[in-house]
Amino acid sequence: MASFFMAAMKSFRGGGEEQEEPKDGKKAELPNGMSHEEFEEYQRQLLEEKIQRDKAFAHKKAERATVRMHLRGKYRLPQSEQDGAQIQVAGGDVDLPEDLAAMVKEKEEEEDEGSYSFLEKLQEMDLEALKSRAQGTFDEVKGKCVLM
Repeated sequence: MASFFMAAMKSFRGGGEEQEEPKDGKKAELPNGMSHEEFEEYQRQLLEEKIQRDKAFAHKKAERATVRMHLRGKYRLPQSEQDGAQIQVAGGDVDLPEDLAAMVKEKEEEEDEGSYSFLEKLQEMDLEALKSRAQGTFDEVKGKCVLM
């Protein structure tokens, strides 16, 4: 049965003769009519491009891991060992991208300014005016409320 199908497949290919490969195991024709040297150069270039893409990809992953580490530090979450490993794979010293570093810095400054500005506003507040306003509101509510 198998021989019947093999014979039918050979007839569809046009002939039934198989192409013989040279004894050294290499194909006789290289793609696009390239010479052997051109083909080797092409393969080398492909390999170099792949290495560059892999390095760029590892660097991007390390940048993302750095962002995650900073966010975990900011919100006091437990650190991930995987993020540290990704940074080590990329070369160890990966900084935050400039735009993200600026965003993190702005948030920290806002938080710092928020506490200082609150204290400054508290010092500038007129406590006598606040006290008289609260007393007036209390007296107004006391007049309306039967229980007080």
